[in-house]
Amino acid sequence: MNDHPPVETPRRPPFVHDGAFRFGRFPEDVQTPPAPVRPSPSRRPCAARGGASRPRETPPPPPPPGRGGRRARVKDSRKGRRPDRRAAGDRAAAGGPSPSAGVLVADSHGPYRNILPEELDRRARLIRGKPREPGMLAGLQTGVQMAMFVGYHARAGTGGAVLAHTIADAVLGVRINGRSHGEIGINTLPAGSYGVPVVLVSGDAAACEEFGALVPRAVTVPVKRGLGRYAADTLHPQEARERLRRGAAQAVRRHATDPPVLVSSPLRVEVDLHRPRPADLAVLVPGVTRSGRTVAFDAETMAAAYGVLRLIVLLTQAGP
Repeated sequence: MNDHPPVETPRRPPFVHDGAFRFGRFPEDVQTPPAPVRPSPSRRPCAARGGASRPRETPPPPPPPGRGGRRARVKDSRKGRRPDRRAAGDRAAAGGPSPSAGVLVADSHGPYRNILPEELDRRARLIRGKPREPGMLAGLQTGVQMAMFVGYHARAGTGGAVLAHTIADAVLGVRINGRSHGEIGINTLPAGSYGVPVVLVSGDAAACEEFGALVPRAVTVPVKRGLGRYAADTLHPQEARERLRRGAAQAVRRHATDPPVLVSSPLRVEVDLHRPRPADLAVLVPGVTRSGRTVAFDAETMAAAYGVLRLIVLLTQAGP
């Protein structure tokens, strides 16, 4: 019997938005006994190889349930991320615009169920799970005063960046009114349409540089330097959390001087896709046109553009 607690099947008042790891199913949750290994029949000596072939070796037994393997790595990865959100949330609440200010945390990566609720500060509220409106930005429409993006990455194609992508690997690039944006810009612009300034971004150095080009006065907290898609030079976790606390406190103090980022209407949105099938499907959406692997559409508001863009990304996951 497996005595270990089950793990959820996988697939941010101030607003702390979480973006970070992708989980699949845990094969260790189902323990299937290994098939018996039949003894290898005796064979004649092989003259061409100079002797008898060796008998098959018995494979090693599987690891005990709940120890090591992907299940443990998933648990550890969730532990590794949640103190970063708490560090930013603690300082946002402590230095908020009023003593009664709260923090709204939006779990917004992968299945949107990565953060362990019991590990958050008691003053925080947590939005988790999907689908939901408006996607990653759920909570911004409720009247929050500022937003912080924690655990972010650079846009697709960025060199020297950890896990650089734009929403999904099937998306090669997104342009809004001719300017290229990754998830940082794609989420900052709708936040501006709700009247919410993004006052802090944390992630690797490339992500912070990308946000700095969009909002030069905002606070950035780089906690690692990308050496490649899956390699980084990182700070010690305690040092990273302390820098996040200081950065969040600074961002809260000066948020009144950081206006929301607005974009002029009408909007022209272009999406470069990796494969032809999503482009074939995207043109079924009214108003979407196609030129090669690029689909495009017009929108009157950033909120409307955000919704159509999310739908196109969902279509990249439809079928073979």
